[in-house]
Amino acid sequence: MMESTKTVQADLQQPSPILNPFLHDMGVEFLEMENGTARLSLDLTEKHMNSWQITHGGVIMTLLDVVMAMAGRSLHEDLKGVVTVEMKTSFLQPGGVAGGRIEARGKAFYQSTTMCFCEGEVWNGSRLIAKAMGTFKYLRRLKSGENMKKLYGSD
Repeated sequence: MMESTKTVQADLQQPSPILNPFLHDMGVEFLEMENGTARLSLDLTEKHMNSWQITHGGVIMTLLDVVMAMAGRSLHEDLKGVVTVEMKTSFLQPGGVAGGRIEARGKAFYQSTTMCFCEGEVWNGSRLIAKAMGTFKYLRRLKSGENMKKLYGSD
């Protein structure tokens, strides 16, 4: 089990849509990121619903992926970047309807020098709606978009 005495003090509001336009467009609200834990929330709107008018599973998985990555990143003073290596998700009940609010909670439970192992949950009030475990690889902060263009070209 890891221990971290460092608390990451940061403005958790995404400073600009450029940082992560996908999360910005989704409307994700960043609540907490410190000592191997993280929390975020989402006010559900029509754009988050599937054809049955309940929260789309992809929305829930995105929240789980992000909150677990944040928990892993919070263990490093420099907020090292991470990439998802593996993620397993179990859906327990419907995620919610437009007008509701869901919260994702993440926790890093083990780390090595290059990897971090995390768990995450998404809650709708007092109802646990999904649970996940993920493995994340730490990376140096890179201009990843530029490097991807060099590797694969751009369109």
